[in-house]
This record gives sequence, structure tokens and C-alpha cells, in this order.
Amino acid sequence: MIRLVILGSFYRGYCVLDEFLTRGPSAGIQVVGVATDDPTQTFISKEKRLWQYPHELAEEVMVEQLAHKNGLPVYKGRVKTEAFYDCYESVWRPDICLSATFGQRIDQRLFSFPRLGFFNLHPCIADGWPSRYAGPNPFQGLKDDGMSHTQVAFHHVDDGFDSGTLVAMSERIGFPPNASVIDLHKMTSPLVAKFAFDQTLKMVEQAALQADAEVQ
Repeated sequence: MIRLVILGSFYRGYCVLDEFLTRGPSAGIQVVGVATDDPTQTFISKEKRLWQYPHELAEEVMVEQLAHKNGLPVYKGRVKTEAFYDCYESVWRPDICLSATFGQRIDQRLFSFPRLGFFNLHPCIADGWPSRYAGPNPFQGLKDDGMSHTQVAFHHVDDGFDSGTLVAMSERIGFPPNASVIDLHKMTSPLVAKFAFDQTLKMVEQAALQADAEVQ
């Protein structure tokens, strides 16, 4: 089994977690740990992120509740601490990690650990890479520029801010001009989850083929 850790919150985090819980086992992918936002903590910088917009308390804890329902451990503290490093490296031991709406920066110790990589899902458009919509609130940037659609980049996490090597870009997802940032999270998340699963499965299959070739 490929060991997967998901760092995610809100609808994107929920849908990605649900997708892997539903389709992962039959594909040989097991979610072994979840880290999620606690918007009450100052290190989340909620004034820069989606949590600044009106939302329900249930939306803050939906990822945590889904994880607990499926018997998964959940971490809500700072990730750049010895406590999390120890859990991450000694207990969860991920082969691959996905970030899907997560309010903390990832350092090199975290993103360099998984043997298959650490990846992020970032809304943008096909405007070149890195996108000008890098940052903590891409949907607002798209709205401010009068865009009528978004895509989502599946990219490596590195020391920069949404700047790691691009792996794939999702299909176009249209949205009406009156859609709010919260609406865009809700509208895009199910499609993003399927895109994330498909891209992850491709990498897992490619790694398996490479390993077989090396043995032969």
C-alpha cells in the first residue's frame, strides 16, 4: 500500500480526503494521516485566507470529522515543530503528500520526506507557471481580474510560494460573475478531488513500473 498524508481544510480538503477514502484502497493507496486548519489559531493568518469570509462552524471542522469517522489521526497544530516532525517521519511515514487548502507553509524537511513527492492543488489559470495567482487567496485574485473560469495546478511543493514544478493543469471550470470566494470553493472542490486522485494514481503507477524495470 502507498501511504498518503493529506493536509487540507474546507471543501477542497474534504472532497480530496473523501475521494481517496472512497477510491484509494482499491488502487493501493491508503490515507494514514490528516493535518487540517484550526482557524482560531494565529499561525493560520485567517485575514489572508478563506477563513476571512462568512462561513459556518461546521465548515471549519468538516475535514477533521470525516477523518475521525474513518479512524484516521488528525493534527491541528503547527507543522514546523518537533512534535509534528516526529509524527510525520516515524508514525505516518508518507510515500506521498497532498496539500488541499492548508493554511501553513511547508518547509524542506516536510516536502523532501515523501519518496514520491509532496504536491499542492492551487487555483489559477493557464497564464504560465508559476501563475500570477500564487498566494493565499487565488480565487479573490481571479474575481478581481474579472475572470470567468479557473483551473487548478497540481504542482510540487518547494521553498517558494506556489512555485514548485508543475505536474498537470486541470480542465477549465467556469463560474458566474456573482460567485463568491466561498461559492468557488464549493463549486470546484469535487472536480479538483477527482483530478488530484487521477494525477496521484498516475504517479503511483509510474513509480511501480520504474521499480519493476529496475528489478529486471
